[in-house]
Amino acid sequence: MKHITQHYINGHFVESRGTETIDLINPANKRVIGRVLLGNEEDARDAVRAAKKSFEAFSRTSVSERAEMLQRLHDAVLAREADHVAARTEEYGGVPLHNKFSIRGAAKVFLNMKKTLENYSFSKRLGPSVVTMKPIGVAGLITPWNSAIFMVCNKLAPAIAAGCATVVKPSELSTIQTRILAECVHDAGLPAGVINMVNGRGNVVGTELTRNPDVAKISFTGSTSTGKTVMCEAAATIKRVTLELGGKSPHIVLDDADADKAAVFALEAVFRNNGQACIAGSRLLIPAHRLEEMKAALLRALPAWKVGNPNQADTVIGPLVNEIQYNRVQEYIRKGITEGAKLLAGGEGHPNGLDAGWFAKPTIFTNVNNDMTIAREEIFGPVLCVITYKTEDDAVRIANDTIYGLQGWISTSNSEHGREIAGRIEAGAVMVNESFDLLDEAGIPAGGVKQSGVGREFGIYGLEEYLEPQAVFAR
Repeated sequence: MKHITQHYINGHFVESRGTETIDLINPANKRVIGRVLLGNEEDARDAVRAAKKSFEAFSRTSVSERAEMLQRLHDAVLAREADHVAARTEEYGGVPLHNKFSIRGAAKVFLNMKKTLENYSFSKRLGPSVVTMKPIGVAGLITPWNSAIFMVCNKLAPAIAAGCATVVKPSELSTIQTRILAECVHDAGLPAGVINMVNGRGNVVGTELTRNPDVAKISFTGSTSTGKTVMCEAAATIKRVTLELGGKSPHIVLDDADADKAAVFALEAVFRNNGQACIAGSRLLIPAHRLEEMKAALLRALPAWKVGNPNQADTVIGPLVNEIQYNRVQEYIRKGITEGAKLLAGGEGHPNGLDAGWFAKPTIFTNVNNDMTIAREEIFGPVLCVITYKTEDDAVRIANDTIYGLQGWISTSNSEHGREIAGRIEAGAVMVNESFDLLDEAGIPAGGVKQSGVGREFGIYGLEEYLEPQAVFAR
């Protein structure tokens, strides 16, 4: 069993000042695999002080120096790929289909940002002034458990590229994974204090970061409810805030789509990463007259999504992260049935033979209307809601009838028409006949509208979230 009692502060692994401990549990078998000594407000303040001290020199480093640091971070993360995959499997229940994609994607964001950095102009003349993009200061980075290493790296990359020192507050449920990442950061040899990592609860360490006057920027990924709290607390010191929050993403199957291709795409969009993805296409909008055809196609595609032990090569859906999440998903399934939705597949309880862990049945509901709870709220599990529509205008109306606006999905045999419909969807990104594999392309922005977030990540859009323009006038 692993005992983690240290944070990474000012270039060293230091013992926690906190006294609270939590157990880390393998979600596939409910066995305790680790114990973590959580940090407190003083640990967070130590990290902020280290970041503030390092920022003075780091903010003046050259583009080539920071590009070289990004390269070293990429190399260090990739060098431990096997360790990252093993930890993600054991601590999170990640499956082979998604593990290497997630870890290699985490490493790649550093190379993508290096490319962005090397082609970015930090200064330009506007009339009598020179406008220079300057690093904003110390950045607090608060990340979730569902894609732990990737989420930390995709926030670190633009912060480092911009010249900002950082304090990372990863999810306490991902401490084994992020301990390995901290070791990678140490091996990369960046200046002391540029990257600090403190384990702890969001309402302790995270709150300290959002309130601390020496933190100039907060980047948070997590639930919409917590994002609202982060925004309110950050307002007291007028911090720059980037929020990547929840979603209830629509997947519109246009009338010209091939049923079997659309079904395969639809299940990938909702079941990938064990159904625990904020961008999941959890509302499937189907032309009413094609409902029976699409139901049959979904049932044909479903057997490919085997639920099981995440250590097995043919498993594509693992367990939910913990008991709380399992119970949450079960409650939504019960609520869907109570409100009149019909089960096409799945339902309550564990799949056969998988009672030992927090495994849920891949569930497909039909007879769903957009006013039902399961169509309004983010479930964050392998649950798909099938909703019918009459016309394309009706589909767009249903798609946009949500407080969220993170992602959209479209299946069609006419990509040009798909792009036209995509332009009407209220979402930060829309995938037309494309899956997750394009999401790490260099320069493509990610983020939401409405209550799915504020700001963007990746590429120039993400880099400028950590920069502030300064105009200097001189004749």
